[in-house]
Amino acid sequence: MWIKRDLASTAQTALKERPAVLLTGARQTGKTSLCRHLLPNFNFVSLDLPRLAEEAEHSGETFLEHHPSPLIIDEVQYAPKLFRYLKKVIDENRSKHGLFVLTGSQKFALMEKVSESLAGRIAILSLYSLSLRELERATGKSAEGAQLLAWMFQGGYPELYAEHLDIERFYSDYVATYLERDVRQALQVKNLRDFNRFMRLAASRTGQLLSLNTFASDIGASPNTIKSWLSVLEASQIIYLLEPYYENKGKRLVKTPKLYFLDTGLACFLTGFREPADIAKSSMVGALFETLTLGQMIRRYASQGRQERIYFYRDHQGVEVDFIVPEGNQLRLYECKYSEDPTPVKVFGQLTSLFGKKRIRSQSVITPTRGARKNSSGSWVEDCVEFKSLW
Repeated sequence: MWIKRDLASTAQTALKERPAVLLTGARQTGKTSLCRHLLPNFNFVSLDLPRLAEEAEHSGETFLEHHPSPLIIDEVQYAPKLFRYLKKVIDENRSKHGLFVLTGSQKFALMEKVSESLAGRIAILSLYSLSLRELERATGKSAEGAQLLAWMFQGGYPELYAEHLDIERFYSDYVATYLERDVRQALQVKNLRDFNRFMRLAASRTGQLLSLNTFASDIGASPNTIKSWLSVLEASQIIYLLEPYYENKGKRLVKTPKLYFLDTGLACFLTGFREPADIAKSSMVGALFETLTLGQMIRRYASQGRQERIYFYRDHQGVEVDFIVPEGNQLRLYECKYSEDPTPVKVFGQLTSLFGKKRIRSQSVITPTRGARKNSSGSWVEDCVEFKSLW
């Protein structure tokens, strides 16, 4: 079963404009499948195989002779020295586009190598697990009610849907593989049990302000250790740290980021939910819906090859809104409410007074009901799929 990805057309356009394309994303989001589906005539090599990774790292020129372009290089982060040889080939063929497609699961490490060697020569795209729009299109079902809870619980990893896999077994294997391969290699973690506990604790706090000291106290590790673990989760695109929005009033604002998981299925598994109905009964339902909403917003930007600019607002007087999206000198405000008929949102009036009416471009309440409408106060009430006000 092939599920059409929204990023596909953006990737094809990038290949016509640039010599190389880098596709980043967490493990199992479908990077390799997308590349092979879109580019059946490209040569393919995966550096997941240690022998090939070693050749690419230590004999880059020979490696590229053995694997000529057009070429897909999977998991390129395992051979960082290869980038200088890719640059050489690209510079010798500057008039050619679509020479290389690179994929990788360690975003920040890759960004460093790209900026050193391939700046101006490469398009950088991100592929996340399936969006609700993609699931609706593939299944013909609507992302609301019990179906929304089911997808929130299952998450968006394509293999779950294409192969109809057991959800708990998939995530159990995913976490074990991730711990063993990526974390152990990146951090030399000695006690994987502590890191596993940390991941479960982080999942239970999705949508909350990040506190390194609280994590450290609960896990029994130093704040610096927690910080390094968070950096690996972020680099692997498992979590997203949402920064606060502030202008000239910085002293009044909370400057701590908020922690979100990028796939609610993984968060639900790590938290201990065993079926969708458990979410609806849980005190975490609001935080998970907020997590889902942010993830869908990020996916919409990524599918167009655009960098998201999303923040939250919170000051020490308790004025808080879930998401702010700046557009020029104006602001779009978003508040998530897991309710089919949300009450008016007081914070919109507070932020309108704070920033000025002319600066508020739109204000929206995101709910689990499909569709968009204006309420009596003039705010949008819209769903977590289309974001009508944004597009």
